[in-house]
Amino acid sequence: MDAKNMNKNRPDRRLFISQVALLTGALFIPGQLLLASELKKSPFKVAVIDLMILKRQKLSALQLTKDIGADGVEVDMGGLGSRDTFDSKLSDPLVRQQYLAKAKELNIEICSLAMTGFYAQSFAERPTYQRMVQDCLDTMKAMNIKVAFLPLGIKGDLVKFPELRPVIVKRLRVIGKMASKLGITIGIETALDARNELKLLKDVDSKSIKSYFNFSNAIKNGRDINEELRILGKRYIIQIHCTNDDGVWLQNDPKVNMKQIRNTLDDMGWKGWLVIERSRDAGNTKDVKRNFSANTAYVKSIFQNSL
Repeated sequence: MDAKNMNKNRPDRRLFISQVALLTGALFIPGQLLLASELKKSPFKVAVIDLMILKRQKLSALQLTKDIGADGVEVDMGGLGSRDTFDSKLSDPLVRQQYLAKAKELNIEICSLAMTGFYAQSFAERPTYQRMVQDCLDTMKAMNIKVAFLPLGIKGDLVKFPELRPVIVKRLRVIGKMASKLGITIGIETALDARNELKLLKDVDSKSIKSYFNFSNAIKNGRDINEELRILGKRYIIQIHCTNDDGVWLQNDPKVNMKQIRNTLDDMGWKGWLVIERSRDAGNTKDVKRNFSANTAYVKSIFQNSL
């Protein structure tokens, strides 16, 4: 073979050296940079709740969320009581703008807007429920928030009060249409097991009404979290409250096998927000930053890294 043909078959020396350099460099990327890369690829994000970090409708909730290490925060609509609608500071355009500006500055997302006033109030019986929900939806539209949280609560417990089911289905259909017009999804939390909650959602028959799944509801009622998730399925779960009741941190809780849950969600093809609600250390429930930082770090270690 002549020299000319030999040069054609010989790998480009400069290209070879550059490829080796890239490969070698990748092997020595600091762990923090590799983690950052994993975070960008992760289909899961982790949030806390302003109400549970004792910052209900307080702008300072955003800085505390950042300090805790979460990616986002679920913001509450404020108290309800006997009012016609929520006692919401976010009805003020100036307050909303302050929230949006601070969130952008801190690179914190507002993952959902919560109507937790319905934990103790009856969604099935309040005459101004449409105004309440509309106020929430209008706030979401103004702040570009796509998910609302609606707990049916104590007075909407369909296990204890099955007679309320027809009116709840009817009202969920109404607010489903309201949400659909704005491109918003309302995630509901019920006391039902997954099969009955799925039946409820199918009876409502609205793409804008889905399940806001809560680990603790399954645990308290002796149900398997993974089985419940699979029954509801990817299509019907919008977000997840991924904690148990207070007692121990998630990493020390024998009732929550987080790695198994991660595998289940991966198998389902589900991705989205995991929102930390409780799981505070019973011996020190008031240390907000310590409790929520520990749980956030643990959830991220499972869901934002390769298993």
